[in-house]
Formats: sequence, structure tokens, C-alpha cells
Amino acid sequence: MDNFEKLIIYGKNAVIEALKAARPINALYVIKDGKGLSEHIAIAKKAGIVIKEANPDKLNSMSEGNRHGGIAAELASAEYSSVEEILAVRDKPFIIIADEIEDPHNLGALIRTAEAAGADGFIIPKRRSVQLTGAVYAASAGACAYLKIARVTNLTDTIKTLKKHNIWVYGAEADGEPYTGVDFSGGGVCLVIGSEGQGLSRLVRENCDHIVSIPMYGSMNSLNASVSGGILMYDIAMKIRRKGGGF
Repeated sequence: MDNFEKLIIYGKNAVIEALKAARPINALYVIKDGKGLSEHIAIAKKAGIVIKEANPDKLNSMSEGNRHGGIAAELASAEYSSVEEILAVRDKPFIIIADEIEDPHNLGALIRTAEAAGADGFIIPKRRSVQLTGAVYAASAGACAYLKIARVTNLTDTIKTLKKHNIWVYGAEADGEPYTGVDFSGGGVCLVIGSEGQGLSRLVRENCDHIVSIPMYGSMNSLNASVSGGILMYDIAMKIRRKGGGF
């Protein structure tokens, strides 16, 4: 792993997945009655994790006022994989890049969908993007505990590296080719989702092999970043499987 940062995660789903994945947890904070948290407590006890009783004010402060469900955990670190670790998963990996996504709920939702769709890794930039925070962890419903997530200094350089490994890079933009007619099975696949307001940054777009879009049939001309990403990820996953790529 190339980066380590202290991280507080919260919410029943996020914490239980971190416990099941045996992530390094310094302490578990549980509300007094512990209602509905017996599985969390049992796993923590078996793993020898320190369990501390916490009042609502303490949990509110740890979760920045968000819905914590009576539980929070202090991870020893927020763990980031390297791009090399993602590339090593298999010969033709399926990778997602989030290009300057700033909303933690969008990023968390994208990570959750990526993990569910069988993606091998997820890449974010170090600047102008939300990082792995408690809010992102909560929004991912714990998927952050399972998916390899790398953060890089330069997305353009990273895309060039992916291409050298026979990975085709598809950027999502409103003016692209309709995704329904794209094969997505020529090799490894990387899908790039742009930011909520600006879409793909200029250099990232210029370095994509193809630009794809989602047809709009109603009055709206765009979709939320995480919704767009979900539609495209599952289409790619199904087409890869149909061609025998598998995960």
C-alpha cells in the first residue's frame, strides 16, 4: 500500500464489512444498549478489538453529524493500493477512474457499484477529489473494504500506463457515442467518470480511446455521476462476461 491515513468510519453496513474483511481496527465505538449490533460486537471480540461504549454525542462528533446507526470504528489507516497492484489482479482488468469527483456520496456510490459489478480496481486523483473519508466509506456501504482503490498524482499519466497494458480507456460524456453500440471486450477496460459539474477534464478526455454516452429519452439532458457510472459499469460487466472474460 502506498498511503496510510487515520480514518473514522461509521454506520452499520460500513463497519460490519470492515470487520468481515479484517481491516485493521484500533477501536470499536458502540452506543450503550448496542441494539442490533450483536454481530459487530461478536466479530470485534473474536478479533481482539477494543470495544468502547459511546454516547450519542460522541458518535455524532465522530460521524460529523451523519447517520451512524449507533456504531463507529477507528481504522488504523485508510489503505490505498497502487496501480500496479490493480493491474496484477488479472490479464484483462476492469478498472474505474473517478475524474475529480468531489461529492463523497457520489464517490461512495460509485465504489459500491464498482465492487458489485466485479471491477478489479478504482482510481482517484490526489488533488481536486474527495479522498477515502468516513462519509465515502458509509456511502459505499462498506465496499471500500473489498475493492482495491489507488490514488495517483496525475490521471493522464496513469491512463497512458493503462494503455501500455492493453487496456482500452472509455470516457463518459454527453456528446459521446451511445454506449449500447460499444463492444467493450477488446482487452482490459477502463471506464472514466467525470466530475459532477464539469465532466471529464480536458487532458483526461484527450487521452481516452473512446467517448461514450447514455442516450437521454426524456426532458433531462444528463444523469447524476454515480447513476451514469452504474449504468455503464453493468453494461461493461455483462459484455465482458458474454465474451467469456469473466471475473
